[in-house]
Amino acid sequence: MSVRASLVLVATLSGLARSAAAGVPAEAAGLPPIRHVFVLVLENMSYSHTFAPDSDAPYLAHTLPKQGVLLTQYHAIGHASLDNYVAMVSGQAPNHETQLDCPTYSEFRLSAPALNADGQALGAGCVYPPIVKTLPDQLEAAGLTWRGYMEDMGNDPRRERATCGHVPIGAADPTSVAQRGDQYAAKHNPFVYFHTIIDATARCDARVVNLARLPADLASAAATPNFVFITPNLCSDGHDPKCVDGREGGLVAINAFLEQWVPLIVNSAAFRADGMLIVTFDEADGIGREGSGACCGERPLPGARYAPGFNGPGGGRVGAVVLSPFVKPGSVSGVPYNHYSLLKTIEAIFALKPLGYAAAAGPQVFGADVFSGAAPHPPAR
Repeated sequence: MSVRASLVLVATLSGLARSAAAGVPAEAAGLPPIRHVFVLVLENMSYSHTFAPDSDAPYLAHTLPKQGVLLTQYHAIGHASLDNYVAMVSGQAPNHETQLDCPTYSEFRLSAPALNADGQALGAGCVYPPIVKTLPDQLEAAGLTWRGYMEDMGNDPRRERATCGHVPIGAADPTSVAQRGDQYAAKHNPFVYFHTIIDATARCDARVVNLARLPADLASAAATPNFVFITPNLCSDGHDPKCVDGREGGLVAINAFLEQWVPLIVNSAAFRADGMLIVTFDEADGIGREGSGACCGERPLPGARYAPGFNGPGGGRVGAVVLSPFVKPGSVSGVPYNHYSLLKTIEAIFALKPLGYAAAAGPQVFGADVFSGAAPHPPAR
């Protein structure tokens, strides 16, 4: 056995022990020793459109899958945007306000004093109370680091601050519509919808920052957070078909953004050593089977007014690409995954207990179909 394989074996066995102690699912034992996770979220595209042979984003549809693993059955969990972002970092299901993207930055109104047996906060609203924990809360408790990078946040200080950008609770949110010079949207920034994050102002200011900060943080592995969440602006993420600054939006803007930022990530010391980057979409477009479909036993919030997909059980098939030193380039997986699966996988990587619906039986941790390029795993117990 090579020295590298031996080190990987030791790290994996150590991860197994940590996982068992933390109550992490047993399948987490098969994960490679990833220590830096990058999540980049784009907007409103169905798999058949985005990854089509003639896609207007060839870098996403063709170049990146050749470098990593294409997940053809990766699903969003709801409509519209915000509920998907919330689910990715907390495991909370869509409620009436998050399904409407919270045009008013309102408090979450609990209808029960505690989380239910599935870890769900019952009620509706936007800013979740302190009883709802997030992936960042878990990471910090485990001595790990995180940062959210938001393109354009704070460009216009009249709309939002340059760090931890959100309006006062109870105020209308003007950031849902792009303006010239500032196309930041708070509804695509999940971190500002949790009291556990925004109530600690200095912490939020240090952790939820403008995307311009990312290159400096990538300069060394030591400066790179263990968990990185990247939100492009309303043009770069494909949300707006025609951007407010006159640029072409949609897949053309997505392609340009990815060509600029993905090489910076995959060439960084942290990624090359032990990184994973997943590029995916918040939700699919349309209301057909692909547009509002679901997988992985997805369930609605008990008592919710609408199904997660309004006209269907989920947010539709969006697809995803996973890049990592531990995957086999050019691989394709048809295993069903969704945003809860992604959260569950990240939590398993860092030996954390799954939150909310990520703890359900349906969402799977990414398996050997994804990490087929990893070093040999220890024998099954």
